[in-house]
Amino acid sequence: MSKVTSSTLLKFKQEGKKFTALTAYDASFAGAFDSEGIDVLLVGDSLGMVLQGHSDTLPVTVDDIAYHTRCVRQGIERCLLIADMPFMSYATVEQTLTNATVLMQAGANMVKVEGGKWLLESVTQLTERGIPVCAHLGLTPQSVNVFGGFKVQGRDSDNAQRILDEAKALEAAGAQLLVLECIPATLAKAITQALTIPVIGIGAGNDTDGQILVMHDVLGISSGYIPRFSKNYLKQTGEIRAAVRAYIEEVANGTFPAEEHTFN
Repeated sequence: MSKVTSSTLLKFKQEGKKFTALTAYDASFAGAFDSEGIDVLLVGDSLGMVLQGHSDTLPVTVDDIAYHTRCVRQGIERCLLIADMPFMSYATVEQTLTNATVLMQAGANMVKVEGGKWLLESVTQLTERGIPVCAHLGLTPQSVNVFGGFKVQGRDSDNAQRILDEAKALEAAGAQLLVLECIPATLAKAITQALTIPVIGIGAGNDTDGQILVMHDVLGISSGYIPRFSKNYLKQTGEIRAAVRAYIEEVANGTFPAEEHTFN
């Protein structure tokens, strides 16, 4: 199979073909996901919670992400590999460029940043220097203390309009991909239709161009609980590779996410 690039995802959007993404943190799982047909892998700062045992993503460092990016890179041949920029690693443009370089040199194809209009200059600077950017709006976990918890965003008209405006601005600044997390499905649909770039949803309904889930949720091994927007595919199938295939199939045919995984 040919390698997945940002151009591949753009073509999928234009053709109306849904694509799938998962988090991954090591070569073995990454290789399994890659061989089963997952299109995008994210070395997420979610590793702070699912690997390190923290209550949020804030303690994760650039070195942590770089280490796991190198591990994942060794296991894959086809997937597009995105690396999260962790908390306060992109507070200034200079800091952003320095830390994004570390992650790209570790093997990432793209970096992901959380935030809206305050990031526009950084997104432009990264893109002009050959570092592709995935933006992230809605529930941005690094802002958990500002939000007062992991809460759905964009439910009122003012915040919904702000998120839509920021999505358009980030695209104009050069972002090649957008993640929408925990927002109403109607808002996610409007943003997906308004943008040229592909949009990946997590807790954002099934009208986005693609879906992403945390691998530990898909396999039912997250500590605490599985979020409403996720699904335990291992319980459904009984085997890891079959679970991945079921996830891909259900995204492709539109049965995941279903109503019970969606915020209105």
